Amino acid sequence: MPRVKPVLARALRKTPLLHLDVAHRGRVRRLGLKLEEHGPTGSVKDRSAVGLLQALHDERPLTPGAVVVESTSGNLGLALARLLPSIDCVFLAVVDLKTPHATRTMLTERGARVIVVDEPDGQGGYLLSRLRRVRELCDRNAGYRWPNQYENWASPDIHRRTTGPEITEQAGPDLGAVYVPVSTGGTLAGISAHLRRHRPDVAAVAVDVRGSLAVAGSAGRRLLPGIGASRPSTFLHGSHGYDRAVHVDDIEAIAVCRILAEDVGLVLGGSSGCAVRALLTDLENGRMDDRLAVCLAADGGGKYRDTLYCDDWATEQGIVKEITAAVEQLRREGLFFDRKHQEH
Repeated sequence: MPRVKPVLARALRKTPLLHLDVAHRGRVRRLGLKLEEHGPTGSVKDRSAVGLLQALHDERPLTPGAVVVESTSGNLGLALARLLPSIDCVFLAVVDLKTPHATRTMLTERGARVIVVDEPDGQGGYLLSRLRRVRELCDRNAGYRWPNQYENWASPDIHRRTTGPEITEQAGPDLGAVYVPVSTGGTLAGISAHLRRHRPDVAAVAVDVRGSLAVAGSAGRRLLPGIGASRPSTFLHGSHGYDRAVHVDDIEAIAVCRILAEDVGLVLGGSSGCAVRALLTDLENGRMDDRLAVCLAADGGGKYRDTLYCDDWATEQGIVKEITAAVEQLRREGLFFDRKHQEH
């Protein structure tokens, strides 16, 4: 038990901000990508996991053999699967059919027990079904510990204390907007809280995918893990709100991911493509000034190579022609990325 706090205190590291130029519709703008793939397990959820486990331990100490159960689309699960064995705890990951097979394999290899939920929740995803399974497990096993990333304010708080300050420090005084993909909403809520206190001149932009209810919208089919939800976010209100929201088509987000990979060799997750597509939408609509815009790139694309970047997967989903058409349309609009330099 005395190891828990030192382990968590050492669990995070600073991630870089990559500067790009983006050309679109005859204009060239500066873009910053906050590359969370450089975290210990490759996603922004490394930070969330530390905050959630700190809160769980403060509430009641995490003792050897304790079982922690959580619903996850993948990234938080990987972060918890890294940390919990180091403090002699057991992790039970409740995932669903949209969780990439590569992610499920990594969870198992890191010692997690994986439960796959295959019942759609009727809202375009599996989240409500995953949460129901977690509650059933906790009801049957009184000793199970549930961090509950969807309602635990420790998640926004860790991003208020780490992610937000890193972005404003790295981007500097020229920062004008931060685009953050939303799933639980904890990352955006924490970054927004930091901005409102320290940089109220900077816009916090919620990025959601069409078919999601995380930010005001209507339920529908969703292709991308790690963004969107089958219910509204608990965290996005009051001082933890946002300045505006952009809903993105997931096909166009995949197209942006593929173009980024082709232009600068950067393979990112689907939620990162959503954030960049949202920036382009605001640029098209005249909603951006000339200051630097930063997109939170929540994870890398390595585990999505057999899905988002794979035409066989796209064919199985019946969307290969749509993706090809979206890439071609964006290229006709002049979309091109050029790498500049990286700030640490």
